[in-house]
Amino acid sequence: MSYMSRAWRAAAPLRLPAPWRSPRPFSSASGPTAKKSVPYQRTLQEEGPGGGEPTRPPPASAQVVVVGGGSLGCQTTYHLAKMGVSGVVLLDRDRLTSGTTWHTAGLLWQLRPSDVEVELLAHTRDVVSRDLPAETGLHTGWVENGGLFIASNKQRLDEYKRLMSLGKVYGVESHVLTPSQTKDLYPLMNIDDLYGTLYVPKDGTMDPAGTCSTLARAAAARGATIIENCPVTGIQVRTDDFGVKRVHAVETAHGTIQTPCVVNCAGVWARALGRLAGVQVPLVGMHHAYVVTERIEGIQNMPNVRDHDASVYLRLQGDALSVGGYESNPIFWEEVSEKFAFGLFDLDWDVFMQHIEGAVNRVPVLEKTGIKSTVCGPESFTADHKPLMGEAPEVRGFFLGCGFNSAGMMLGGGCGRELAHWIVHGRPEKDMYDVAISLPSRRFHHSLTDNNRWIRERSHESYAKNYSVVFPHDEPLAGRNVRKDPLHEELLRQGCVFQERHGWERPGWFSPGGAAPVLDYDYYGAYGRERHRDYAYNRLLGAEYTFDFPPHHDIIKNECLTCRNALALFDMSYFGKFYLVGPEATKAADWLFSADVSKAPGSTVYTCMLNQQGGVESDLTVSRISPGAPGSPLAPAFEGDGYYLAIGGAVAQHNWSHITTVLQDMKFQCKLLDCSEELGMMSIQGPLSRVVLQEVLDTDLSNEAFPFSTHKITKAAGCEVRAMRLSFVGEMGWELHVPRADCVKVYRAVMEAGARHGIANAGYRAIDSLSIEKGYRHWHADLRPDDTPLEAGLAFTCKLKSSIPFLGREAVEAQKAKGVFRRLVCFTTEEKVPMFGLEAVWRDGRVVGHIRRADFGFAIDKTIAYGYIRDPEGGPVSLDFVKSGSYELERMGVTFPARAHTKSPFDPDNKRVKGFY
Repeated sequence: MSYMSRAWRAAAPLRLPAPWRSPRPFSSASGPTAKKSVPYQRTLQEEGPGGGEPTRPPPASAQVVVVGGGSLGCQTTYHLAKMGVSGVVLLDRDRLTSGTTWHTAGLLWQLRPSDVEVELLAHTRDVVSRDLPAETGLHTGWVENGGLFIASNKQRLDEYKRLMSLGKVYGVESHVLTPSQTKDLYPLMNIDDLYGTLYVPKDGTMDPAGTCSTLARAAAARGATIIENCPVTGIQVRTDDFGVKRVHAVETAHGTIQTPCVVNCAGVWARALGRLAGVQVPLVGMHHAYVVTERIEGIQNMPNVRDHDASVYLRLQGDALSVGGYESNPIFWEEVSEKFAFGLFDLDWDVFMQHIEGAVNRVPVLEKTGIKSTVCGPESFTADHKPLMGEAPEVRGFFLGCGFNSAGMMLGGGCGRELAHWIVHGRPEKDMYDVAISLPSRRFHHSLTDNNRWIRERSHESYAKNYSVVFPHDEPLAGRNVRKDPLHEELLRQGCVFQERHGWERPGWFSPGGAAPVLDYDYYGAYGRERHRDYAYNRLLGAEYTFDFPPHHDIIKNECLTCRNALALFDMSYFGKFYLVGPEATKAADWLFSADVSKAPGSTVYTCMLNQQGGVESDLTVSRISPGAPGSPLAPAFEGDGYYLAIGGAVAQHNWSHITTVLQDMKFQCKLLDCSEELGMMSIQGPLSRVVLQEVLDTDLSNEAFPFSTHKITKAAGCEVRAMRLSFVGEMGWELHVPRADCVKVYRAVMEAGARHGIANAGYRAIDSLSIEKGYRHWHADLRPDDTPLEAGLAFTCKLKSSIPFLGREAVEAQKAKGVFRRLVCFTTEEKVPMFGLEAVWRDGRVVGHIRRADFGFAIDKTIAYGYIRDPEGGPVSLDFVKSGSYELERMGVTFPARAHTKSPFDPDNKRVKGFY
């Protein structure tokens, strides 16, 4: 038997009380020893036939084959069966849970800084605590002992208060406790360094074997087939008549199953399974560990604890605790073994010891408590700490449900249902893009998914920062400088502080302190690497770690007001720039885009793309173009019709995948071409933009010659460019789409011409403020795939007055006839208080929704917030309903009076974008 005190003393001699002050205090061979064993009374290792024979012969065919019998595989199989899908087969190479699920800690926390994740977690909790016992009469092992989040400083408690406010929207009970109240709840806890805690009474834990075996039994009762000891050896893929690769069959060691659909729930082994089908699965395997203590007197019935600042959790295990966390130097599982089943690694005490001090500090009795066993097993982690879900674009019918970053049990129910819905209906029911989950090909560019350095760096940082405070303006330090636009070096010299989006470095804001380059990743000093010293970018980033107005608030204010009063230049080169061309391009455009884009060449239209349910998959601008010269990125040659699509760079890959899928499904005879890397894009906006650009562009910029929402090929500083009269910020302005090689020349010409008029560089922090002030929507904040144009105030983007069919039209028309039961509303507060999203919306004393997006509007000098609201009585949400209520916005448990607007509070008549000042 090992003791916490012995481990601590071995790791930290008396003169070095903190373990991390001694980099390698002892080798794992000389450290504390304990047997390797999971703390569960029952596992599935012993239950089932031996000898390697399958539990039943594989069928000749199936509607869906799920590969991997862990949490996600069992949940997906269960939900597919529950949705009425017949012929569902679940395959596991060994026995259910044998990969990573069997050793998981099984914690379920209901509150996370994401509305979608809160909903997913709620469904998991319902499945394991209510649905499965009711269906099967079996106990899944659910224990509802509550959860306690520890805050050692104000910022951490502020984060918890944000979670508490969001929880009120979803009916999740939670309480902010003082240190003394925390002591009353958890008498064994040290509260000397506590700032406060968040207590969630209905959090709990799940038993992996009990949950998965019950899921399998419930799925089998609905017709699903569960086959253990049946490893997959190949995926047959065939190319159809239109050149699209599709799943044809699954090969196993015991026979071939013909199927149109495979679901990869193979966890750490998902990358190898993906390779069998030619699909990139960007995840890595890591060792993830916890230790189980001997009996602790007085610990019974205590809540589970997460001490984020110490990066440690304490899970109640009957009359003992499991202690684990996320370290800064995790061990990568370099060579993933295909035969690893119900296996555990030897615990590396050198790595794990950093959790010991935090645990002992929080519950001092642990110092004299024995360690009963160690649990160190493989887990899969991804580059952004979000799971990989959805249909792979490389192969239709090949779905992913993997990379759950040690959260597969708690997210399994919600994600299993969404994945099943995706397979059955073609898309998930909820927004699964970025908040928590997404199809990897839609959030990772192909240049990233096969970039091992990027995947490794980002996965490490996501792991190491798993318990860090989620600040609104944080940026990664890993995997940077992968995609740079042509103005990157030019702007860096002028103090640009870059943000990372989709691999791109895009301008965030401009520091007067000079250049702040992003340096190569230093792994936060782990693995013997030296940390960067005097790292200007990291220093600027750290100053933004606040839930108050950031210290650079006034700098962003100056960028915004310069745009409002004079002019500013925004480098938007990271935008996606696609061409839709070919004989049936107009037919495809009519179907894809909700607005009528089939206008004369030279027109530009703001439009949405919808899904079958009428949800907004994208908002973008579409410009009708004429054929150009062969090989030209600015005006390509093509036969038939052509359209130029400009799309926000952070969601460009999502748009590419959506459009490609629709073109394949509808078999349109046209092509989608990506010129994002070949073209730069700069936007010059403000009252003086016409005066300045008239000196640079070789064309008349008057309202009559160049009206709003039009475009033309012209010259700037002797270079051919496509000029578009558009605005993302609510001012008169033009976008210049420029061949990459000419970008610096055109940029310098514009800045020189604008110098005497007060031109300034501005970044995306300014765009965020300016756009919300004008009421322009941001996809994936104000607009998501489960929001409709009618709910979002974008009915004008739908060609409902025409007879032209478009994707989602029937759903939009049905909603229009039935009424809108939730609506996006703009709110302002008189008190200048920072808001960032997730704040609860109160109407007449009742919670009616939450804020999706918020910022400060400098021209109107107010906080602005947008959120969807509902009628708590279940009725439609009309404009009269919006106007008649009395509103408050709850920020961190404090409510602030708010005013609801039915029009933009800034320039509601749209005069400025049309050049009328």
